[in-house]
Amino acid sequence: MKIPKINGIIDRRILINYQVDGQVLENYLPEPFKPKLIEGKGIAGICLIRLKAIRPKGLPKQIGISSENGAHRVAVEWTENGKRKEGVYIPRRDTSSKLNSLAGGKIFPGIHHFAQFKVDEYDGHYNVSFISDDNTSLSIEASETDCWNKESVFENLNSVSDFFEIGSVGYSPNKNGFDGLELRTYDWKLSLLDVKKVQSSFFEDENIFPKGSVKFDNALLMKNIEHEWIGLKKIATH
Repeated sequence: MKIPKINGIIDRRILINYQVDGQVLENYLPEPFKPKLIEGKGIAGICLIRLKAIRPKGLPKQIGISSENGAHRVAVEWTENGKRKEGVYIPRRDTSSKLNSLAGGKIFPGIHHFAQFKVDEYDGHYNVSFISDDNTSLSIEASETDCWNKESVFENLNSVSDFFEIGSVGYSPNKNGFDGLELRTYDWKLSLLDVKKVQSSFFEDENIFPKGSVKFDNALLMKNIEHEWIGLKKIATH
């Protein structure tokens, strides 16, 4: 079932990005997905996004809903009808909305875990954390900056911005396949965050990511972006 077009506002979106050993990601990802590599490294991370005025396209903003959400993501590529595609594979989603958690995997793509979020934002500083119903947790302390991380596999802000703008299609596991969703923003603009502290129980799980296979790369920020979500045809498993 394809979801209807959904409009809303990305009030705040933090992208926490890691370099990950390509072979580790190759072993982790389900078919048909393969890791998209930059300088021989895979790119994975977490999107922390606060959505506002989310509603079916054409309806007024006043009836829209708001929520805090987290999505664990891996940059991937795959072949579809003989053509190379790219986007992100999203193994799990977390949300502060009980409606989203109930509708996830039915109306919205992918299972949505209900989570408790804590958010403290002031003067360009961001402290965001969550813990989910299965004890998956994440926390980040960061502040806005103009300084680029010289240890990044990306050359600069423009190159990482292009990387993620191209990869705006996401697929989440569901019964008998992967549900697809495309993000279309009316204005794409990213800025940098200086990370003081970051913790992720998912990326620190050595059963999935052996010690030394994951390294922090960068963190990015988007604010006040109007957008729409478009449901895509499901990728079926065989």
